[in-house]
Amino acid sequence: MSEEIKHSVVMIGAGPAALTAAIYTTREDIDTLLIEKGVVGGLAAVTDVIDNYPGFAKGVKGLSLADDLRAQAERFGAEIELGEVSDLAKEGKLIRLKTTSGDILADAILIATGCDYKKTGIPGEEKYYARGVHFCATCDGAFYREKRLVVIGGGNSAFQETIFLTRYASHIDILVRSQIKASDILQKEMQQFIVQGKVSVHLGVTPLEIVGDENGVTAVKGSDVNGSEIEFRTDGVFEFIGLKPNTSFLQSSGVGLNEQGFVITDENLETNIEGVFAAGDVRSGATMQIASASGEGATAALKIREYLEGRLHNSELKQLEVNP
Repeated sequence: MSEEIKHSVVMIGAGPAALTAAIYTTREDIDTLLIEKGVVGGLAAVTDVIDNYPGFAKGVKGLSLADDLRAQAERFGAEIELGEVSDLAKEGKLIRLKTTSGDILADAILIATGCDYKKTGIPGEEKYYARGVHFCATCDGAFYREKRLVVIGGGNSAFQETIFLTRYASHIDILVRSQIKASDILQKEMQQFIVQGKVSVHLGVTPLEIVGDENGVTAVKGSDVNGSEIEFRTDGVFEFIGLKPNTSFLQSSGVGLNEQGFVITDENLETNIEGVFAAGDVRSGATMQIASASGEGATAALKIREYLEGRLHNSELKQLEVNP
């Protein structure tokens, strides 16, 4: 039987939190593996421009920041593997991970799987996914040059992504269910596109159905504040209605989750399972900002180092007791 693979630290996810944590652990010569099922860099990598990350006065391309974080982590020895974790469980002093490439043992785990886009759940959403329904403007916006679009959402991401989409679309209708929650800065920036006639904001509109034909999406049906039906002709739909934590793989693990599915941690970013830590957007209480995710990654790395040193110290003490 082949020997089981073991690492000092395994980080689930490879977004800003995990990559920053890996920079810190590998600089301390701690054997570190990151497992990422999607894009290295997480949602940051598919964000067009990040304007609020410290040190970049003119902003920074999301993909550029992700690439630099990856290169820095790998320079110190971090190993990044594409794959998916389906479960984890405490096994003595170690933690066993079930992954697409087989079981892996670790002394400590960092859960940094971040979040994914929420969906409306309305009819037509699944049917036309990737055929007119999208969740990433930088990924798919260029397909809609001189075409009409509908954006669903009224928060920062909806406004930020709509501004990006104005590079391509001839006109964009933003459907806001209740009230605009985007920051004042983004609202002021959006105003120029409203004045130019490139963007129309519709308040109190609830999307009810995405309709189309064999060629893709043709319209979004909804209702206004009076309950009257309203229809928006469109060539594509982009949804930006919030984020949900990527924690479905933890449902049977025993890791504590709150009602929304976010990972619960203590002040040391440790979960209810010894040796299992969490950082970034997946953690309950996270601020959903790239800068704070990176900060939490650094903190988690330091706490993991303390945890590993504590285990080593306790082991040495037990050895002295056995061999006085």
